[in-house]
Amino acid sequence: MNLPPALIIFVFMQRPFTHPAIADVTLEGVLYALSDPVRLEIVRRLMTQACPMNCSAAAPEGMPKSSASHHYQILRESGLIRSERRGVEVVNTTRCEELQSRFPGLLKAIMAASEECSKTRENG
Repeated sequence: MNLPPALIIFVFMQRPFTHPAIADVTLEGVLYALSDPVRLEIVRRLMTQACPMNCSAAAPEGMPKSSASHHYQILRESGLIRSERRGVEVVNTTRCEELQSRFPGLLKAIMAASEECSKTRENG
């Protein structure tokens, strides 16, 4: 069956996101995902919002879409965020409650340490 290229692209773009079960989330995966300053900032922004944020709002301003996509994929695969399509946009939320049950205190400690490092750099 020959499908028009536009239809193939549309179908590809609409594939569902996969998220690991919380039992499959590893400490190594979470730490790796948060070791990048861009991904750490994305998670920080998502954690401060009461409602889901679209990709462009949570990513640093001016970041190429391909780079943002890559960072969101790593965050999704590590189990830190959940992404959902809503029409033509993708919205993201953190999985804080699930991660808290899997690794008690981890995200809070990482965010606090990151904030402290930022203050030290600003004052240093």
